[in-house]
Amino acid sequence: MNVSSRLSETAGQYGEKPAYYFEGQAVSYRQLDGMVSQFAANLQVMGIEKGDHVALLLGNSPYFVIGMYGALRAGATVIPVNPIYTPAEIGYILSNGDVKGVIALDLLLPMFEQMDAQLPGLEHIIFCETPPSENKQFNIEDASIRTKMKSFTSLLSAGSSIFSPPKLDEEDLAVILYTSGTTGKPKGAMLTHKNIYSNASDVAAYLKMNDQDKVVATLPMFHVFCLTVSLNAPLMNGASLIIVPRFSPKEVFRLIKEYQATVFAGVPTMYNFMLQYENGLQEDVESLRLCISGGASMPVALLKGFEQKFKVVISEGYGLSEASPVTCFNPLDRPRKAGSIGMNILNVENKVVNELGEEVPPNQVGELIAKGPNIMRGYYKMPEETAHTIRDGWLYTGDLARMDEEGYFYIVDRKKDMIIVGGYNVYPREVEEVYYNHPEITEAAVLGIPDPEQGEAVLCYIVTTNPNLTAESLIEYGKGQLAKYKVPSVIEFLDELPKNTTGKILRRALKEQVAERSRL
Repeated sequence: MNVSSRLSETAGQYGEKPAYYFEGQAVSYRQLDGMVSQFAANLQVMGIEKGDHVALLLGNSPYFVIGMYGALRAGATVIPVNPIYTPAEIGYILSNGDVKGVIALDLLLPMFEQMDAQLPGLEHIIFCETPPSENKQFNIEDASIRTKMKSFTSLLSAGSSIFSPPKLDEEDLAVILYTSGTTGKPKGAMLTHKNIYSNASDVAAYLKMNDQDKVVATLPMFHVFCLTVSLNAPLMNGASLIIVPRFSPKEVFRLIKEYQATVFAGVPTMYNFMLQYENGLQEDVESLRLCISGGASMPVALLKGFEQKFKVVISEGYGLSEASPVTCFNPLDRPRKAGSIGMNILNVENKVVNELGEEVPPNQVGELIAKGPNIMRGYYKMPEETAHTIRDGWLYTGDLARMDEEGYFYIVDRKKDMIIVGGYNVYPREVEEVYYNHPEITEAAVLGIPDPEQGEAVLCYIVTTNPNLTAESLIEYGKGQLAKYKVPSVIEFLDELPKNTTGKILRRALKEQVAERSRL
């Protein structure tokens, strides 16, 4: 079983029930399943075969849902990519991921024209039409690109309607999720059909999702949190999605009330914006039976403030791309513990271990590791990274945690250097590499600093040979190399970075400076 074939089963059971609502329109399960098969059939006609890699560069929309399920049904491996990444970031993923076809917004067509020579393996560009705008003035002159281009709409309205599904095994590769790596290059977590299906199924069972639920899908669909919790899990159980193209408190409150939504999933930043939104009322969200938080640790004060104002309970969980992603959730049938990421979900085991891999007693801090049918096969084309991360079937998360006497887990500290900006992971080394490429910079060190809106912001310490270099110019430099949320919001200059006797930069000393400053 896989999520795409499961969609067909759900369509057989709930044919005329809305599978999703988007911009005021409802689409039934029967309609969605038909479009998925039509799209899969035309992918086959184009030459997309079992095992080929197809990237999605899309925001939240029916394009994403149909594109992902259609590619999976055709036997392709799907690679979701954040469409606001820079061309350099996108180019690396498409090249490293051996992508044969992309499904992307038409606004990105000029970028593909520029990158054509860098991507010799890219044979198909399926573009998704966006509404006309003044900013959409482009003309694709490259004949090579034009021959690769096909309209998403045309693949649904014409061409073959005869679909011969390939035989898929649960161990076949379904999705590759690229997650920023500590080496400065993203790593592709390889998730099988079994990984994806089992986690969606177990999460749905744990959260008691059913055909009466209406789930708000406002998290980015290209992110594994939304992919499993707000997309796959609901569609496996006959629930209806409320697809939100982009998050805004006003729109989320309106849609929850209009559709009487029952489940909302978000990152802490979203909850903070909703709490601060003056026009948000308790009556707007009274239909919700469950609020889910993940992507970053939620401050207890925020959790309690939100629950007190809106009279709903937030269930915090934990996951990572390498685990498809969920390993823990606060249970619904017993007390929720503020500050805890919850307990083992169905069929997944977590434990806290010391440096020797031995489980430690309750309330002792160690590394959180996980095991289950949801754990990735490994990192794409990175055997050494895979061997380091997966040992004896256990996924070593790199997060420090503790478990209490009742089996509730608590994250004590994040991965050593990771920064989380609005729910997105930013690894310092990736940002540092960009600034080390600047001809007038000799050293760079990146840290996270508290930010009232995004949770954290990026701070970059710089040592330069040019005393006239400005923070403003370096922030602009970063914007040309990095996705918006990765760009430092603060640049500070030092004569030198603190180091130990071997020359290694002492991040601890820099962090202590930041912590001391925040206390003043």
